Amino acid sequence: MCDQERIRLVILGGPGVGKSCIVKRFLFNTFTDRYRSTVEDLYNREFDLGPVTIKVDILDTCGDLQFPAMRRLSIATAHAFLLVYAITSADSFERMKCCFEEVREQRGDFQEIPIMVAGNKLDLAPARREVSIEDVSEWLFCEQPKLRAKLMECSAKDDLHIRDIFRCFVTLSRILPPSGEDSGGLKRRSSAYVRQGAGRRGGSPATTSSTACSATGDTAAAIPSNAAPAKPRSRSLIRRCSRKAKQQIRDAQGTNNDDCNVS
Repeated sequence: MCDQERIRLVILGGPGVGKSCIVKRFLFNTFTDRYRSTVEDLYNREFDLGPVTIKVDILDTCGDLQFPAMRRLSIATAHAFLLVYAITSADSFERMKCCFEEVREQRGDFQEIPIMVAGNKLDLAPARREVSIEDVSEWLFCEQPKLRAKLMECSAKDDLHIRDIFRCFVTLSRILPPSGEDSGGLKRRSSAYVRQGAGRRGGSPATTSSTACSATGDTAAAIPSNAAPAKPRSRSLIRRCSRKAKQQIRDAQGTNNDDCNVS
């Protein structure tokens, strides 16, 4: 999934959901409550994943639609997406869904692109929660075509599951095997880009089975990447999918074998 020895991760979501806070917590281990509207911030880092070292461009985009040309360009050049909403705002979830629709409209390969959906501000739950993880799971895994996607709730303020989010991109991108046999974390490194045992960007993605991932009590779920064309779904099928998604969440909460966790 690399182009010119780089991976570009584009972060999308409504204003004030904590996109920049997630990035800065992950890269610099810092957090501030002060809100500053982002136009477009680009961060470049190299990370040592054990057998693999990767160069990553992290593009933090504007939360509103003031710069449509920049937004279209960022979507067109992305190798992966992080879609962020706030669990305390139902409106932010709707805005995040609009961001996904932009990706879907502009990228014909959207079903093959790694997509991480993150519900931020978990530190404010349950008192101020407006969006349940069951509702997001039903939208992502039942109402949409099959995606190479995972879902997780996090808190940039409390540094909760932030590293897990970025660790999940490694699994989704097929950079490391799903067994998670790596160095156990994301470590910054200054060496040149090296990628071992990976195919060309245009190659066919490997087939994986559906996975439910647990992140210390919260849910991250995976969908197979060999996606078939979307078909109309009856209401009864959607209800069955909803029950299946909720059952996967309950099953995931009882397991400790999570390939998304960073030890």
